[in-house]
Amino acid sequence: MARIVRLREEVPIPGGVDIEIEGRKIRVRGPKGVVERDFSYAREITIAKEGVSIILETHFADKKLKAQFYSVVSHIKNAIDGVMRGYRYKLKIVYSHFPISVKVDDNKVVIENFIGEKAPRVARIVGNVKVSIGKTDVTIEGCDLEAVSQTAANIEQATRIRELDRRVFVDGIYIYERGYAD
Repeated sequence: MARIVRLREEVPIPGGVDIEIEGRKIRVRGPKGVVERDFSYAREITIAKEGVSIILETHFADKKLKAQFYSVVSHIKNAIDGVMRGYRYKLKIVYSHFPISVKVDDNKVVIENFIGEKAPRVARIVGNVKVSIGKTDVTIEGCDLEAVSQTAANIEQATRIRELDRRVFVDGIYIYERGYAD
């Protein structure tokens, strides 16, 4: 495959968002919070702020570098969306016989009485994420998409059932909605 001589992408900065760039570290501030990203692994990509936009540029990109380039662009766009609108994941608590008890304890979610187990199952809360628990729902909100989605995945994985038929034992906590917080 031929290399692309020059890749250049311009990401506009909306009003109300402040972006600081130090080397390959980016800090995005907005009304919903702050998101910090470190792109030190992307050595061949230059990131610069010009006026009201961020310019990303690379030269002689092969398939891998092109994929990495557009991943960095997406991470920056997600950070801007996060500080402007925020992200929200909703999970449903499902049980058939043993009622599941879910509570937030410091920086972890504790799931008790799952399938009648005596030992509680624990899921880690990643980053600065707000977890609220209703009667049958768990809502996760934050401005960093990776932290919100990883926290939701940790909760879903904590209630994964092994060695039993999933069609019969449907107990667990499952992601059913993801989107913006506003």
